[in-house]
Amino acid sequence: MSALALLLIAVGLADLVSARDWPHPLLARRVGALVGLASIAALALLADLDGWGDLALLAVVALTTGAWVVLVGRAVATDRGQGRALGVFALGVALTLLLAGWSSPVGGAVARWLAWTDLGVLAGADPTHVLLRAGLVLVQLSTGNIIVRLVLEHTGALNPLGEPQPSDRLRGGRLLGPMERVFILGLGLAGQVTAASIVIAAKGLIRWPELQRASRDSERREAAQEAADQDTRRAASIDQVTEYFLIGSFVSWLIAMTALAVSRLA
Repeated sequence: MSALALLLIAVGLADLVSARDWPHPLLARRVGALVGLASIAALALLADLDGWGDLALLAVVALTTGAWVVLVGRAVATDRGQGRALGVFALGVALTLLLAGWSSPVGGAVARWLAWTDLGVLAGADPTHVLLRAGLVLVQLSTGNIIVRLVLEHTGALNPLGEPQPSDRLRGGRLLGPMERVFILGLGLAGQVTAASIVIAAKGLIRWPELQRASRDSERREAAQEAADQDTRRAASIDQVTEYFLIGSFVSWLIAMTALAVSRLA
């Protein structure tokens, strides 16, 4: 599982860096890719992952990270190729899982530091599990938002670039999504799966007034826009907003629950 841990950490860091405000999107992707690839090399050295099997898996991890950053950038810029980006990431994860027998346990400086630290949770923990869970948490942040967006675009739940989006009617999704996923994953790792399900139910209750208000205002806004200017694009309809909310929420929950399932496999 050490290779999977490095892949998740590299992708998570690359997406976090790319999500920052940069002067140019291409620069953001390049810096993000460099940070991701540098994290792979640094962690491989610190964890003593230098066997032939480790090197083969590190090549898969590096190729997946670079391809993911490039394909996501293209998908966002051109509004095409979302399925290709998701497929490359899924393939990379699948390969690292299927070939996990080639990987060595995390050792070296990482294991020594965990044994040395006075933090009770980390001191007796398996170093491989620690890195894997760190990667799973990182993926819940910017990477989770990117996966949700790619799925929404691929399924047609988002409008083409330049048009009003359903997300304009539901504020805070980019912040609430990562918080929700991390909360669900944390509760699941703590064995509080029932509490995690309450979080899922609470989101629906919190968003319900917004959906109701959007439903009441939808026809009135469209009529006002048409009366004011026939060339004005219509706002996203309530059907689009509902579809956006349902698909986005289910994909977000699946990301957190898949991460929880992977953590149980290790």
